[in-house]
Amino acid sequence: MELPFDGGISRYFTQDAPADVRAAVAGASKGDIINPDYPYESRWKRREYEAALAALQIELVRMQAWARETGQRIAIVFEGRDAAGKGGTIKRLRENLNPRGAKLVALSKPTDQEAAQWYFQRYIAHLPAKGEITIFDRSWYNRGVVEHVFGFCTPQQRARWFAQTPEFEDMLVNEGIKLVKIWLNVGRATQLKRFLDREKDPLKQWKLSWIDVEGLGKWDDYTDAIGETLERTHTDHAPWTIVRSDDKRRARVQVIRHILRQLDYGHHDPKALAPIDDKLLGGPDLWHG
Repeated sequence: MELPFDGGISRYFTQDAPADVRAAVAGASKGDIINPDYPYESRWKRREYEAALAALQIELVRMQAWARETGQRIAIVFEGRDAAGKGGTIKRLRENLNPRGAKLVALSKPTDQEAAQWYFQRYIAHLPAKGEITIFDRSWYNRGVVEHVFGFCTPQQRARWFAQTPEFEDMLVNEGIKLVKIWLNVGRATQLKRFLDREKDPLKQWKLSWIDVEGLGKWDDYTDAIGETLERTHTDHAPWTIVRSDDKRRARVQVIRHILRQLDYGHHDPKALAPIDDKLLGGPDLWHG
């Protein structure tokens, strides 16, 4: 089978990956958690996960009805390491919502015209109107991390972005938009294993890009950029929520619970919104790089 990007991910695994990462991936069995810093040794049992997720799906439908009735505007920003599970989490978040009122925004590379505009301009057009939920699968935070790591922006552009981001988000919140920022994080071995799985799966190869391949060798650069971005853009009006997502099942449930707990939609099921697992979800203090 022909592998995407000339098998660049497999080649990185066999030739360039750190020895401990290679050993963790090679020795992994199905369901294993291969990040030694993760607080659980194995994946959450499917039956428990599906029961928790089903209860949360009902809560999400109730929440959307409340947003529509009250005119509440909700913007949810998903960021994170590559292969941290953003897409899967967003899918579970949206799958039972009315798509007319819950839109997904996943913008591609800026056009020449967009690149000549104010950096935030192309995102503003997608902000929610009254009663709407907008989910950003990556966002204006590209400048803080990916663009910086790959040299797609200058240090001066990034410095200006850091100065403007808290002010931009403050304007959104003052306008009445409920802004929720989620950062999904995984360990290095987990990320590499997920990339290898995608490389071999014809149905998932589309998820890969040359950025993913080139980024494998830039783990430390990403770590530094992420750490700085979280530190400088975590504010009282727009805080970051960090989620450890080496177990996708636990991460999905924790993320949805957290989002729902930020919204005063009433008539919620306390059992479905069970207490957050603070070993998996918290503020930037949970960031482990």
